[in-house]
Amino acid sequence: MIEKQPVLRLENIVKTFPGVRALDGVSLTVQPGEVHALMGENGAGKSTLMKVLGGIYQPDEGQIIVDETPVVMSSPLEAKAKGIVFIHQELSLAEELSVAENIYLGELPRKRFGLVDWDRLYAQTNAILDKLRVTFDAKTRVGDLSIANQQMVEIARALTVDAKAVIFDEPTASLTDAEKVVLFDVISDLQSQGVGIIYISHRMEEIFKITDRISVLRDGSYRGTVNTAETNEEAVTQLMIGRKLDLSRTERTHELGEVALEVRDLSCGSLFKNISFQVRRGEVVGFYGLVGAGRTEIAETLFGLRDPSSGAIFLDGNEVRIHSPADAIAKGISLVPEDRKGQGLVLGMNCRDNMTLPQIDDLTAGPFVAEGSEVAIFDQYRDRLDIRTPGWKQLVGNLSGGNQQKIVIGKWLSMHPNVLIVDEPTRGIDVGSKSEIHNLIRDLAAQGYAVIVISSEMPEVLHVSDRIVAMYSGRIMRTFTSDEVTEDNLIQAISGLKGDELVA
Repeated sequence: MIEKQPVLRLENIVKTFPGVRALDGVSLTVQPGEVHALMGENGAGKSTLMKVLGGIYQPDEGQIIVDETPVVMSSPLEAKAKGIVFIHQELSLAEELSVAENIYLGELPRKRFGLVDWDRLYAQTNAILDKLRVTFDAKTRVGDLSIANQQMVEIARALTVDAKAVIFDEPTASLTDAEKVVLFDVISDLQSQGVGIIYISHRMEEIFKITDRISVLRDGSYRGTVNTAETNEEAVTQLMIGRKLDLSRTERTHELGEVALEVRDLSCGSLFKNISFQVRRGEVVGFYGLVGAGRTEIAETLFGLRDPSSGAIFLDGNEVRIHSPADAIAKGISLVPEDRKGQGLVLGMNCRDNMTLPQIDDLTAGPFVAEGSEVAIFDQYRDRLDIRTPGWKQLVGNLSGGNQQKIVIGKWLSMHPNVLIVDEPTRGIDVGSKSEIHNLIRDLAAQGYAVIVISSEMPEVLHVSDRIVAMYSGRIMRTFTSDEVTEDNLIQAISGLKGDELVA
């Protein structure tokens, strides 16, 4: 049997930035038709390695070999021309343009005299969209699509190229379960065509479901490659973080306080109806459900981003009216949003300014900001939350996902809220940082905060919550205590089932 030649090889890649050796002799081989997972904590070097492969960075040492031919990737366009296609976690779409224009941007089919061949453009695009089984068409404005559907547009771009290797970076972060099935079918089709896949994800269940091999980076160095079928989650985690990870639930050792937040029969149009629940001080209440169940919409209503159509909200026993985020903040409600980069941070600003942004008016003396007070607030929460950054001047966009999330949490803790709502607290965060965020949430509850956690990950919501609210189609199906909840009854509840019957 003739051994197949790799479609892609990265050999001894070195990349150094001022004061940091981001990649220290990293090698990676991708075979035709294999799905090769690339794993590591945030800051391990995965993104830097992919930017070298994609022509964004030039390596200081080492080489890239495509189909046994050494190449120099001088730009992303050159990488694409050589058959290396990226599907990025961070969307890079032009919202005002159509789906078709986004997919073929820079490569629009032309007729005579350089005119765009719109009929061919739309036909080609719709043929690709049919493979993805989406509900929108080529002419749809991208800005009108949900984040999940925008991610499907990103994926569609890969199908327009005669690809040799496709890199998927956290592709399922915004997808529903049904859309994940379609994505995995697309990956299977690419495999059957001999395309090599590099799959970057923090979701272990996906890694063990669809990949053939797993390569691990830690601190910019290559730590090894294992066959997926011959390893397990614990072994991969230990390879990633250099230690065993304790994922067991820490039982509550403190007493619960008074009810901090009560919601009675709250409705918001067709998004959710007749929602009632309580959160006590010192308690973590988890909200779990499928995409579209209404969890995030409830959080947005409590934070004043949506106006309820009926119902009441009580804080410390007093009914309150919340018409804007400013109202919510003034009344002691803070929201760590699902999209930390788009909604929770200003990536081009430094860590200190991000953390003190909501209270800048209180830190202003005349026309000047009290810089000393800002730095003191940053220092306090950097130490309290163990935020790893060289100093407050560091741009928040340069931090790892876990440290960015801690900046957002610190920003709201510095406002001394009564209720802290955390939506998808560990989305896009590595397994080691996940554990830190989980411990932080439990610690905040122990300090007397009333905490709401919204998560799409069952292990997470089971791990951090004292009680779990299971939602289906805008309604609460059941509320579980940590003692009575099981994976089976939780899945049953979020699927709209009571016994074996589907709730209408």
